[in-house]
Amino acid sequence: MPTPKDDETGPERTCIVTRQKADPETMIRFVVGPDVTVVPDIRRKLPGRGVWVTANAGIVAQAVKKSSFARGFKTKVLVSPTLAADTEDLLARDCLQALSMANKAGIVVAGFAKVESAIAGGKVGAILHATDAGDDGIRKIDGAIRRQYGDATRPVSIKLFASLQLDLALGRTNVIHAALAAGPASKAFLTRCQRLRIYRSEVSLEVSADATAEPA
Repeated sequence: MPTPKDDETGPERTCIVTRQKADPETMIRFVVGPDVTVVPDIRRKLPGRGVWVTANAGIVAQAVKKSSFARGFKTKVLVSPTLAADTEDLLARDCLQALSMANKAGIVVAGFAKVESAIAGGKVGAILHATDAGDDGIRKIDGAIRRQYGDATRPVSIKLFASLQLDLALGRTNVIHAALAAGPASKAFLTRCQRLRIYRSEVSLEVSADATAEPA
C-alpha cells in the first residue's frame, strides 16, 4: 500500500526538488524503467510509482545534480546527466506530433502568401514562425494580424521550432511561416507548446529546507 506521500491520486503533486505542491499539469512525472533508469513520463501513463518535478529544465537539472530521484524513489536509480535535455526533446516531439495531427486534419497552411490569406479570413488560431525566420517576414505577418484583428483577441504566435523541424512535422520543405485554423486540434497543439515554453524558461529556484534531507 502506498503511503500518503507516495499517493498519486490527489489533486496536487509535490516536486521532489522544491517540495512545493502544484497541479499535475504543471509538473513532469518520472518513473523507473526495467533497467532502473529514471524515465520521463510526459503523458503520465507509464506503469509504476512516479515522482514529480516542476516542469522546468533548470529544476529537472537540479533534481539530477542533487540526487533528488534517489531520495524520491527511496532506492538507487540510474539518472542520465542529460535528463533535462532528453525531457525537453520529448516535449518538443510531443508538440510536433500534435502539429502533424493538426496538419492531417487539414487545418494547417504553410507559406507566406497562404498565411496572409488565412489571416485575412479571420479564422486563424495560431501563427507559427520558424526560429530561423527572417525579421522582415515576421514583421509583415504581424502587421497583417494587426490590420485584421485590431484590438480583438489575436492568434497566438509560436516561435519554438526550427524550419527543419516544421518541415518534418508538416511533410513539406522550407516551412518558415505557417498558420493553424482555430479549433480543438490547434488548441491541443498550443497546450503542448505552452508546456514546452515554460519548460525552457528561466525560473527562480526556491528549495525548502527539507528538500535536501536524506530519506528515512
